[in-house]
Amino acid sequence: MILIDNTCISDDIEDQFFVCDLDKCKGACCVEGDSGAPLEEDELAILDEIYPAVEPYLTQAGKDIIAKEGTYTKDWDGDYVTPVINGRECAYAIYDQKGILKCGIEAAFLDGKIGYKKPISCHLYPIRVTKYEQYHALNYDRWEICNPACSLGAALGVPVYKFLKEPLIRAYGTNWYDQLTQEIDERQESRLREK
Repeated sequence: MILIDNTCISDDIEDQFFVCDLDKCKGACCVEGDSGAPLEEDELAILDEIYPAVEPYLTQAGKDIIAKEGTYTKDWDGDYVTPVINGRECAYAIYDQKGILKCGIEAAFLDGKIGYKKPISCHLYPIRVTKYEQYHALNYDRWEICNPACSLGAALGVPVYKFLKEPLIRAYGTNWYDQLTQEIDERQESRLREK
């Protein structure tokens, strides 16, 4: 594991490879799972604020469930999550012309309508962050639906931490990310010397 400031980073984030392959998975992470996307408390007000700009991008079913439940809801553990449609896809998920699920929030962001890209839990995936009182644990989440992403990442030689550079910087800052890459570089150089 790697320790930086108040974060504990799993070795898998250095060692595993990952590049989303939407043509193969069809955006399954927006529809599979036990509940909606996890949300940070500071994201709740953001979702309320941006919703008028995001709403035109959403499906009617998504709009209907948000009208009923709100821009966010709580799961059975009491954690804030995005609403889901009939226990399936995220209310913010939209289909593109190829039938691939994408994020309506991100679509509004890419069109310059809002300044918020998407929930940080979605942006960081396949890293899942568990927040403890003293530190954050960053772990690589293995999920069968992402096997194509693992294969593509391995073929391209892109480790998880490089694929997720932008969201990691968004979550923890540039200095933190620079420390992470420096620590990984030093670990890899040390392994080479030991051979």
